[in-house]
Amino acid sequence: MMKREKWVVSAKKADFGKIAEKFGIDPVIARIIRNRDVVGDEAIDRFLHGDISELYAPQLLGHAREAAEFLKERIGAGARIRIIGDYDIDGVMSTHILSAVLKRCGADFDAVIPHRMKDGYGLSDSLIDDAIGAGVDTILTCDNGIAASKQIADARAAGIHVVVTDHHEVPFEEKDGVKRYILPPADVIVDPKCEGDPYPLKEICGATVAMKVMQLLLQEMGIDDAALTEEMLECAAFATVGDVMPLRDENRILVRYGLRKMEHSVNTGLRALIAASDLAGKPLTAFHIGFVLGPCLNAAGRLDTAYRGLALLDTKSFDEAMPIASELKALNESRKEMTIRFTLMAEKMIDSGDYENDRVLVVYLPECHESLAGIIAGRIRERYGKPVFVLTDGENGVKGSGRSIDTYNMFDEMTKCADLFTKFGGHPMAAGLSLPKENVDTFRKKINACCTLTEEELTDKITIDVPMPLYYVNRRLIDQLSLLEPFGTGNPKPVFAEKNLRFREARSIGSTGKVMKIFACDEGGRTFELTYFGDQSALYEAMKTRDVFSVIYYPGINSFRGKESIQYVMQGYC
Repeated sequence: MMKREKWVVSAKKADFGKIAEKFGIDPVIARIIRNRDVVGDEAIDRFLHGDISELYAPQLLGHAREAAEFLKERIGAGARIRIIGDYDIDGVMSTHILSAVLKRCGADFDAVIPHRMKDGYGLSDSLIDDAIGAGVDTILTCDNGIAASKQIADARAAGIHVVVTDHHEVPFEEKDGVKRYILPPADVIVDPKCEGDPYPLKEICGATVAMKVMQLLLQEMGIDDAALTEEMLECAAFATVGDVMPLRDENRILVRYGLRKMEHSVNTGLRALIAASDLAGKPLTAFHIGFVLGPCLNAAGRLDTAYRGLALLDTKSFDEAMPIASELKALNESRKEMTIRFTLMAEKMIDSGDYENDRVLVVYLPECHESLAGIIAGRIRERYGKPVFVLTDGENGVKGSGRSIDTYNMFDEMTKCADLFTKFGGHPMAAGLSLPKENVDTFRKKINACCTLTEEELTDKITIDVPMPLYYVNRRLIDQLSLLEPFGTGNPKPVFAEKNLRFREARSIGSTGKVMKIFACDEGGRTFELTYFGDQSALYEAMKTRDVFSVIYYPGINSFRGKESIQYVMQGYC
């Protein structure tokens, strides 16, 4: 089964020369900004130069002020507060933000993070029972709660107050094309996804929601703590990348600011993790959070307990933080090995099984550690270009995670199969679920029967930002590309293309032989070296029958033995 791929050139119009002159940038940069739907002088200036002062006021978030006032009242009454978070990056960062501020406010509180295997995602019955038994007065959730109507009703019936801070989709029932949203019976709910919420950006992470509420609580308590505010901003920026939020608008400003500050983080645990990952003193990018630092925090919640990640963030001593950071790094290495093994198993199952006509892939790997399901689903999606669910055996039935494509709203589609699940929730692009083992085959059949994806929607579109000859690239342009960072969801790394390149020679380089160096000539006879990290055997086969290719690429600077040169990384060819 091969991934369908189609190259298209972005054709959005603007006066690129005028924009370039006004903002002192290359017309190529102006065109890329337009391709990101940034239009108008004010928006362009904010995209290029937006700073932390332009973050949206926390009181714009629906019911955030009400939540802060409620928490202030409970703190003043000496009530016992319990934070209940989640075991992923966003949940751990959210829990730390709430803990740090409640501690600063003198609250009587503790923090609980569900165990992935024992409790599952979010508010479980056992967590509510534990809170009742511990004499908790108020539960404060972060990165969960919006889908826990039953559990919150049980807590309220036991006399426990509940404040929900979340960012996930609100559950709904649909009848005759009309959606009826189901809100839990909490005292206060803060979630930008709630119907009618006025917050300007809906796609913020749970840590940002928690930060906004805590900023207002500090105001209510009359506390001005610059270092604590700085720490919250860093944590929210980290979680924004880790939870794959779109890097546009406020998120872009937050992450760009947070990355700069994280290089000398006010959080001792983060500094230790950066040092343990050999990144101390180096410029940090969104890539480092998404693929180096973030997975270390996630590994604790996947293979051990997320309390280890929370302990790292809470630690004030660097000497105490370093051993924890090193343990998290080692856990992540173990997670990588397991991920590779089960991803290969899933690919073999799909390639040798009857999956060719499935528009949604449902893969059951009973022996796989359930914490790896989401990572594997993401890798399978990238390989086949289809929505994917990876299911594994849990302690109580089957659990799974899904990863989607842009044209498929996974959460909405799962709602059509709600009768098969014991629990589910998520976003348009990702979801989690639990179901009885006997429902696995039925789920695969029903989710595909409901699927309306067309061949066009299943074709992965590679959008070329600028058809740009290799000879146009110079150091000034490469330097200006950094103005577009941070790259990620909602602001992808630009894609450039050139056609009719003649491949003269190709060879493997490096100690592992997994990198290819290609010598290519353009139509003007100029020679360039391209670096390629893809499937070498497929390219060698293609070169047996032809030597002229179109390529997509990204330029950068290669430093070797004190000398710098332009490097062209080939990302694909046709």
